[in-house]
Amino acid sequence: MSRRQAREAALQALFQLDLNPGEAEQQEQYETLAIDTVLGELETPLSKRDREFIKTLVHGTRVNLSAIDSLIAASSKDWKIERMATVDRNITRLATYEIRFAEEKLVPNIAINEAVELAKKFGTDDSSRYVNGILGAMMKAQ
Repeated sequence: MSRRQAREAALQALFQLDLNPGEAEQQEQYETLAIDTVLGELETPLSKRDREFIKTLVHGTRVNLSAIDSLIAASSKDWKIERMATVDRNITRLATYEIRFAEEKLVPNIAINEAVELAKKFGTDDSSRYVNGILGAMMKAQ
């Protein structure tokens, strides 16, 4: 599995968790369930390394959610986080996590490119420009 495919799986799990956040004291179980649901739909077997990467992306994004949302809100003009399309919001969250909070931080240009590609695949026709604009503004403000 490529890193891009792992990001796709992480995005799908984050999307599920965004719509069905679950109980606060059971977050780890909800994350595992969301990841297992996404991975259950894959046709190819998953290595332990790939599964750990997906789990790290999902858990890291969720643990840092309030800080990530603050960064996104500061970079998105006239758009509240709650009003963003769910897929765009979660793509932006995932990229922000990889740029700012991940142990192995991703170079901003690569993270933005990956986010734009996810937006092209899962979002609307305008999603890629929207995600690119928010992440670009975030990097300029840095």
